Amino acid sequence: MSEDRRVARAMAQQAVSAGEPLRWFDDLYRAANSDGAVVPWADRAVNPHLASWSRLVDLPRGRALVIGCGYGDDAEWLAQQGWSVVAFDISETAIAEARSRFPGSSVCYVVADVLRMPAEWTNEPFDLVVEAYTIQVLPPNSPHRAAAIRALAPVTGRTLLVIARGRDGEDDPGAMPWPLLTSELGPIEKAGLTEVEFEDYLDDETPPTRRFRFTYERLTV
Repeated sequence: MSEDRRVARAMAQQAVSAGEPLRWFDDLYRAANSDGAVVPWADRAVNPHLASWSRLVDLPRGRALVIGCGYGDDAEWLAQQGWSVVAFDISETAIAEARSRFPGSSVCYVVADVLRMPAEWTNEPFDLVVEAYTIQVLPPNSPHRAAAIRALAPVTGRTLLVIARGRDGEDDPGAMPWPLLTSELGPIEKAGLTEVEFEDYLDDETPPTRRFRFTYERLTV
């Protein structure tokens, strides 16, 4: 395990122990700015599991929301594909860096909390919502993780994409990032979305990591 992941896990554990499991995100981004620490999931390139998502090609372009956008690479890539993008992160530092990296960008970068998303996003849901790697950094069996999952459907007007590490029920969840169980996403369908595709695969990392990629649609009758 890299030193960068050890630092992130230590910060996560401290925040969880303090009952504030979302607090450490800005701490990590600020550390990256001040002393060169690395945010483990920030590759400064589009997430390959978003870029390889085959269904994107056929989706009519519209408004997209990127959850937990970090430094903005996924948001910028979607904008290049023709989407009108809003991207948010709970970390003010991450959002400031995204704006600095992409001056003049068409993406609307916002500081927001997945557990308290603006009411207008529910009132006017997005055509596409992308959630990659945010849920998995919230502790399993915690109210925060469950609430983050429940928050996805209300802001989705048409299509929701969820990308995460995956595991079976008998697997040890290990340490942050904690892989998802398929059963954890049940509330999404209860909220009116339909799972139209589920992919369970090993990526090309060394060693390979098991990934889940869920596609949901809000189907009209």
